[in-house]
Amino acid sequence: QVQLVESGGGLVQAGGSLRLSCAASGRPWRNYASWFRQAPGKEREFVAAISRGGGNSFYAKSVKGRFTMSRDNAKNTMYLEMNSLKPEDTAVYYCATDASLLSTSEYEYAYWGQGTQVTVSS
Repeated sequence: QVQLVESGGGLVQAGGSLRLSCAASGRPWRNYASWFRQAPGKEREFVAAISRGGGNSFYAKSVKGRFTMSRDNAKNTMYLEMNSLKPEDTAVYYCATDASLLSTSEYEYAYWGQGTQVTVSS
């Protein structure tokens, strides 16, 4: 079992920045990991994914160039640096892990955090 806890969400003005963290505990955490988000009334959508060692990452078109995902395996923590935030980025952000490949599908990820709210005001 792996437990994931997100932090760092909050309220920010458009154009601002936030850094989300996701701390993993339990058994060693080395598989592919990702961030997803879910806005009110919408389905959960892929945001970013990262490889085991952190050398490869992949982003949704809507956030590419503005968001950066990273991980520190020594600290069992992954991050999502979000810059140039837009009101449409408002959502609950979830970290997920234990995929066996770099995937945009939520069904590939076995463990999920509880989510952290990000609200971007215009």
